[in-house]
Amino acid sequence: MGSNENLENLLRSGGLKAEPPDRKECEGLMRSAVDRLKDAQTSSLSFASRFDLAYNAAHALALTALRLCGYRSDKRYLVFQCLVQTADIGKVQVRLFALCHERRNLAEYEGYMDEDPALLTQLLESTAQLQIRVQQLTGL
Repeated sequence: MGSNENLENLLRSGGLKAEPPDRKECEGLMRSAVDRLKDAQTSSLSFASRFDLAYNAAHALALTALRLCGYRSDKRYLVFQCLVQTADIGKVQVRLFALCHERRNLAEYEGYMDEDPALLTQLLESTAQLQIRVQQLTGL
């Protein structure tokens, strides 16, 4: 995993809270992520449903990585931003997850969902890669 200096800075600023990892919580998050990512592959579902499932799978995986490092955050976007440190994920993938977070917020809070099949494909691929990485970290 990457340097924890950024995580410690977020802890001091209140963006993160220190909390020992909980194996059962991480197992539950992983099960949820695996199920949601699998369901997001179902092409007969609507774009909005598939995007929501893939986004929430990515969030569960990112939260698992953060929890494994002994932190928690109430801010969804921070969970994704911390992936560079928590799962050694590249900044390009982090930017993709951040964009998907913005799109999710538009849909969730403003009722606007821009159907972007290319973005959904990238989200599915990046989430699958993140799943592999987090499984390596957890041994699950």
